[in-house]
Amino acid sequence: MQNLTSNTDDQLLQLLRENDEWAFAEIYNRYWKPLYSSAHNILQVKEAAQDAVQEVFISLWKRRLLVKIECLQSYLYQATRFQVFKAIRAEKTDNNFFNRLALITKDILTEDPMLFKELETLYYQLIQSLPADEQEIFLLHRDAGLTYKQIAEQKNISVKTVEKKMSHALKEIRFGMDDAMAVLLVTSVLTSA
Repeated sequence: MQNLTSNTDDQLLQLLRENDEWAFAEIYNRYWKPLYSSAHNILQVKEAAQDAVQEVFISLWKRRLLVKIECLQSYLYQATRFQVFKAIRAEKTDNNFFNRLALITKDILTEDPMLFKELETLYYQLIQSLPADEQEIFLLHRDAGLTYKQIAEQKNISVKTVEKKMSHALKEIRFGMDDAMAVLLVTSVLTSA
């Protein structure tokens, strides 16, 4: 067995590209615990966290010749964030995850203004992604403070049409923000762990 503990990540990556199983084992030994810890901090389910990290390493080995990795540590943490998000979406986590997420949201936003800025940017991007008529109705209501009736009169459409378009716009924005919040909060917690 080769002793590669003193090798740098870059050296291990080079050996990995040369199909060196000992280099893969060293990467695994070096990063498994911190990646698991980060995944477990979010998922709070031992098996789901183990599965997420295991998927990261399986993918690393399978894609060792295809993927261009500039910074091994960053790559592994980003891959872990992706797997954690996949686990959340696949509902491998306990039902209390989103309750815990809601409890920490306020604290993270007040403690992390960059996260707040990212969420604000995503919010405006979601508004801009709406169809033009929905975007205009949404902004007339939200920014200009017009009632549905006033919007209907101004645009010469029925109040029901305004309600329908606002309902769809709100649904799209909520859906997009829910996904964005989950990703950004997972990212924030994993990078601070």
